Amino acid sequence: MPDRGGTYQDLIVWQQAVEMAVEIYTATRLWPKEELYGLTSQVRRAATSIPANIAEGYGREQRGPYVQFLRVAQGSLKELETHLLIAERTGVASADSISPLQARADSVGKLLRLLLRKLTET
Repeated sequence: MPDRGGTYQDLIVWQQAVEMAVEIYTATRLWPKEELYGLTSQVRRAATSIPANIAEGYGREQRGPYVQFLRVAQGSLKELETHLLIAERTGVASADSISPLQARADSVGKLLRLLLRKLTET
């Protein structure tokens, strides 16, 4: 379990996931308005799901549920990465605007894997 001396907000992975979600919102403001209820909405939902699931799992205060919520966060991250790729390939967003978001997603993914590894070690 996480160190109970702090909160989920002290987790670097949560902090980076929140920053990524903020970056996603900033980037998607420039996307075509006709995508607001399509790809833009899906990207934003996936991005906000990641830190939300990290926080929710942490709040369960048991290793099993925490690990499960971290895995849900991983799934949302993969969903986000896929939506970003589709946005780039369909011309909704430029490769230059997507690249830093993909790099941030990669970083969050590495941190999530490290945390999961730590929690599932026997």
